Amino acid sequence: MHLSAAARLWGPPGLLLTLVLHPTLCVSSHRDYCVLGAGPAGLQMASFLQRAGRDYVVFERASAPGSFFTRYPRHRKLISINKRYTGKANAEFNLRHDWNSLLSHDPRLLFRHYSRAYFPDAGDMVRYLGDFADRLGLHVLYNTTITHVTLDKDQRAWNGHYFMLTDQKGHTYQCSVLLVATGVSVPNQVDFPGSEYAEGYESVSVDPGDFVGQNVLILGRGNSAFETAENILGVTNFIHMLSRSRVRLSWATHYVGDLRAINNGLLDTYQLKSLDGLLESDLTDLAIVKDHEGRFHITLKFFLEETSANQSADAIPLPQDDNDNFAMRVAYDRVIRCLGWRFDFSIFNQSLRLSSGSEFSKKYPLIRASYESKGSRGLFILGTASHSVDYRKSAGGFIHGFRYTVRTVHRLLEHRHHGVAWPSTELPITQLTNAIIRRVNEASGLYQMFSVLADVILLKENASAFEYLEEFPMQMLAQLETLTGRPARHGLFVVNMEYGKNFSGPDKDVFFYDRSVGHTEDAWLSNFLHPVIYFYRRLPTEQEVRFRPAQWPLPRPTAIHHVVEDFLTDWTAPVGHILPLRRFLENCLDTDLRSFYAESCFLFTLTRQKLPPFCQQGYLRMQGLMGTESLRRHGVESGLLQDYATMDEPLEDSSQQPGEHGPEGHRLSRGPPLQSLDSNKEEL
Repeated sequence: MHLSAAARLWGPPGLLLTLVLHPTLCVSSHRDYCVLGAGPAGLQMASFLQRAGRDYVVFERASAPGSFFTRYPRHRKLISINKRYTGKANAEFNLRHDWNSLLSHDPRLLFRHYSRAYFPDAGDMVRYLGDFADRLGLHVLYNTTITHVTLDKDQRAWNGHYFMLTDQKGHTYQCSVLLVATGVSVPNQVDFPGSEYAEGYESVSVDPGDFVGQNVLILGRGNSAFETAENILGVTNFIHMLSRSRVRLSWATHYVGDLRAINNGLLDTYQLKSLDGLLESDLTDLAIVKDHEGRFHITLKFFLEETSANQSADAIPLPQDDNDNFAMRVAYDRVIRCLGWRFDFSIFNQSLRLSSGSEFSKKYPLIRASYESKGSRGLFILGTASHSVDYRKSAGGFIHGFRYTVRTVHRLLEHRHHGVAWPSTELPITQLTNAIIRRVNEASGLYQMFSVLADVILLKENASAFEYLEEFPMQMLAQLETLTGRPARHGLFVVNMEYGKNFSGPDKDVFFYDRSVGHTEDAWLSNFLHPVIYFYRRLPTEQEVRFRPAQWPLPRPTAIHHVVEDFLTDWTAPVGHILPLRRFLENCLDTDLRSFYAESCFLFTLTRQKLPPFCQQGYLRMQGLMGTESLRRHGVESGLLQDYATMDEPLEDSSQQPGEHGPEGHRLSRGPPLQSLDSNKEEL
C-alpha cells in the first residue's frame, strides 16, 4: 500500500503501523484537534487546521467524504445555487453567488468546475468533496465510526479536560479540542396513533411509477416534503400536504431553508384548482387508521381514545360521520413523513451537556454565538448543526454560510491556543471610507451571513488610523478584546448587512408596489439587503448585548448609518452611497476625510488650526502625488483647482509677486507643489 493510500484510509502512518503489528490492541492516541465528520463543514475546518500546521485528525464513518450527499436529497437535485457567471472577475464577489464551494487557495476547487447546472446533482457534490480532501491532503480517518464521546478531567489539558472518543473497534482517541461536524441526520418523527403507517422520506420510493393513480398524503411542509411531491405530481390522483404551520416561502422570509421556488409546483396546482391541496393541523391531534383494504383514513385522536381496544379499524368513528364536509374524508393509498432532521445526540455522554431537553435543543445542540458548547469548554459545533445561532435568520445552516462560521471558529481557536491574534489590516484614517465601500461591495461572508458576522473597525488613538477585522460574530462583540487579542480603546465601527426590519416573514408581501427605496434621506427605510454601520465610543457590555432592543442585532449605538439599498447591490454611487457614508464617518470622528491636492493642503496650513488627516499624513510629511501637466489639467477641469496657467502673463516688474511662490520656494502656478519622496518614481 502506498503511503498516500494509507493516509487516506488511516490518517498518520504511525497509527497504521501500530494496527498492523497489534491488530487486537485498543490504540490510544492524542490529537490537539479532533473533527467528527468529513462533510463540507468538517473538511472546511480541516483545511484551515492543515494550512495553519496544527495537529488534527478527521473521523469519518464512510469510506469517502460527503456520505450524506450519496443519499440525500433523495431526488438528487440540490437547492444550492451554482451561479457560474456574474460578469465579474473578483473571486470574493463571485463567492456571493456560489453556494457550494468551500474556501481554499486552490482555484481548481471551485464548484463551478464540477457542474454546469444552476441546481446541481448531489453526485457532483460528492465528487467535489472527494477532490477537496485529496488535493489538500487532509488527514481523514475513513471507515471509523465514533460510537461514544466523554470527558476526562485533567488540569494539564487546554480546557481542563480531554475529550475521549471511542470507535466501533474499541480504539480510543484523546483530543484537546473537539469539533463536531456531523450535521443533522436523525429524521424527525411525531408520535401519534397510526404514525407507524407513514413511510419516511429517508426510505420511501423515488420511482414515480410506484405512485401511479394513488391518493397521497404528505406530512410536513419543508423542502423535503415539496421535493417529494414534485417528483410524483404528474402521476398521482392528488396529493394532500398536512402540517401544523403555514407554508413559508423563502422569497418572502429571505431564509434559504424555507420553501424554494424550484420545489413549489404543488402550490400552483393547489391554487389553480387541480385537486392537490395544503391543510393545517397539529399532527398530535390526529390519528391514522387502516381499513380492511389497506387504505388509510384520518381521524381525530379523541375518537380513537373513546373506542374499545377490540373494535375493528372499520368501526372507528371518523370526522365525516359528524361533518360530511370534512376536508380529509377521502382514503389515502400512501402516507409519507417528511418532517425534517435533528442532531444525533446518542454518542455523547451526558457529562458534555449538549442538550437541555427543551424542544428546540432536541433539534440542535446548545451552543454560544461563538459556536462553542454551553456545557463543555473546547467543544465546538460546526456546519448545519450550528444553525441554532441563526435559525431562520441567516445562512449558517448551509455551505455558503457555514464556510465562513467555520473560519470564525478557527480564528478564535488560533488566538486561544496559539496566541495568533485575529487577522487585521491597519490603515490610515483617510482610507476608512474606501475600506468600507470595498467590503460591502465584494465581501461574501458579510453578504451571506448578514446580521450574524460583521466587520469591526477599531479606531486608534486620536482617530489617526484604524484596524479592520473581518467577519466577527456580532453577538460576541462585548468579548472582542478577549477573543481576538485586539484592543478596542478608542471607539469602533461595526459594518453589517441587513434587511428592513418589517420586510421578511411568511405573511409579508415582498412585492408590494413601493417596496424600493431610492432616496438617501430615506435610507433607514430600505427593505432589501443593504449595509448598516454602527458607531460606538466604547465596546458594548455583555449586558447591553444581551438586553438589546427587540429585532436589533446589536445594542443601541452612539450613531447609526444605513447605506440606501441598491437594485444592483452595487454601493459605489458617488452621491447616493459614498458621500452620505463619508459624511457620517466625519461626523462620528469630528474630522474631514476628503482627499486634497497639495495646493489645498498648503492653503489650509495658512487658514486652519487643524488640518484634515489627508494633509497631515501626506502634505506635511512631503508625500503625495507628483505634479504633472495632465494632473493639473484634470484638477482644473474638475473644478478643484484654479487655472493659474491663464494668469501667466509677463509682469513689468520682475520682482516676486504675492502668492506666486509658497514657503521654501515651492511654486504654486503649476498645480500641486510637492514632489513624491521617491524621486525615481514615474509620474502619474
